Amino acid sequence: MPAEPEAYPSCRFYVMFGSEAQGVFTEVSGLQVEMDVMEYQEGGNNGFVHRLPGFTKVSNITLKRGMTKSNDFFKWCISIASGDLTRRNVSIIMYDAAGEELMHWDFHNAYPVKWIGPQFRAADATAAIETLELAHEGVKLG
Repeated sequence: MPAEPEAYPSCRFYVMFGSEAQGVFTEVSGLQVEMDVMEYQEGGNNGFVHRLPGFTKVSNITLKRGMTKSNDFFKWCISIASGDLTRRNVSIIMYDAAGEELMHWDFHNAYPVKWIGPQFRAADATAAIETLELAHEGVKLG
């Protein structure tokens, strides 16, 4: 019996916009691909329904990081809302504990569709976190 492949712990990752690393992100989610299933009923065959792959959908990616003075993500989101559809290629790169690249995902023509600012509570001493959700035109595993 072949050995089980080793599972990678999610040790460290960077998010790149073009060739620039964008701060320290605490969370990335939305690495998801989903296929619709089309059902086709064949005439004269009542025993089963053919189930065929349909459209493929990719999810938006959501990035979370500590607030910075630059406010670049908020400015990008507002420029999109003002009609300036500036798209960027985004890469998420995962590294192992030794700093070696394990894999990376490339998202083409991404742009913000949602920005969430930090949540403030007087009793909390937590970091101010901003959230950016990006739509894109497809993902490629590198």
